[in-house]
Amino acid sequence: MADRFGRLLSNLRLSDLQVKDGVTKTEGVRSALNRHYYNSASSTANSFFVGSWGKGTAIRPPRDIDLMFVLPYEVYQRFEERVWNRQSQLLQEVKEVLSRTYSTTDMRGDGQVIMVGFGSYAVEVVPAFKLTDGKYWICNTKDGGSYKTTDPFAEIGSIEYSDRFSNGNARDLIRMNKRWQEYRAVPLKSFCLEILSTSFIETWEYRGKSSFFYDWMIRDFFGFLLTKKNSFIYVPGTSEPIYLGSQWESKVQSAHQRAVKACEFEGKKFTYLAGDEWQKIFGDFIPVS
Repeated sequence: MADRFGRLLSNLRLSDLQVKDGVTKTEGVRSALNRHYYNSASSTANSFFVGSWGKGTAIRPPRDIDLMFVLPYEVYQRFEERVWNRQSQLLQEVKEVLSRTYSTTDMRGDGQVIMVGFGSYAVEVVPAFKLTDGKYWICNTKDGGSYKTTDPFAEIGSIEYSDRFSNGNARDLIRMNKRWQEYRAVPLKSFCLEILSTSFIETWEYRGKSSFFYDWMIRDFFGFLLTKKNSFIYVPGTSEPIYLGSQWESKVQSAHQRAVKACEFEGKKFTYLAGDEWQKIFGDFIPVS
């Protein structure tokens, strides 16, 4: 069992070249913004990874890299003097700054981010202002524009705590759930799966066990997820509610049924039959035998 799921997790792990490529691309973005806003060529200052790269839950194939860039307070003051959707105007300015360095790169600014479309990765830049309580304001361009409070370090800390509390099982569960989400086109955001995974781990009776229990972990997580239909989850740090709806229910029911079957086959030593069921959940990232 440990070998089967070990292979799955190994196949999900970003390669050294993929990590290096992602870091290199974000360093260029950081330098371009630091030159303009801080008169510095630093490729690390005033910025940090958020999303899966910040939380240590990124998987293969590579997805977008989320990068928060903290703007000077003076920029906030300057845009406060403007009228009509200041947040949209701010995103467009940051996009213009980046376009001077990446003039031939596909780029767009909308919602909360500027998407810089490199070939192997898209870097999603989140302009932010740091607040006195350690949280951040990010742009929300909808409905005339506003600032939204976010607490990225609380989100990272929630996963870090859950991972330590569960002998490293929380991050593995999140990575496997992201693979299932992608492979089966599950209409649940990765961010929601992260919160749901840590919530499940808190009460799972085998949370501190080894990867030998990963078949039960997957099975029991899907069972747990079925109880969350039409409920709310809450974002760490801000307690922002997110409504889960039920559009994903049939996908979870199917995955749960297959996981139950796979666990039964594993218990009977029907290795190939179990592997066939696991592949219906995760694809060929997990071995049949």
